[in-house]
Amino acid sequence: MALDHEEYVELVLRCVEQVPRGRVTTYGAIAEVVGGMVGGGGPRLVGSVLAQHGGAVTWWRVVRSDGSLPPSHEVEARPRYLDEGTPLRPGGSVDVKRALWRPELG
Repeated sequence: MALDHEEYVELVLRCVEQVPRGRVTTYGAIAEVVGGMVGGGGPRLVGSVLAQHGGAVTWWRVVRSDGSLPPSHEVEARPRYLDEGTPLRPGGSVDVKRALWRPELG
């Protein structure tokens, strides 16, 4: 099943919108779900979609597999994590083991 770029973007944004408050998912987890449907696309493509189209969704709930965000996102994301009660490690990154939520598309 081949999707065009707009359909891919919509699937990525749908995944992000499903992440519950206080939880996170990873760029890779979204790439697995969406890529499994479309036959391709990795974490970098998911990041690109969020950079271009993610302003209206809960983008801060998508982190790197180690729980970090790109440095440009940290200042705005950290207060949201604190507000939502997202588990954090002492160094400030998200505790992925405690906060991970796996996306699904049905």
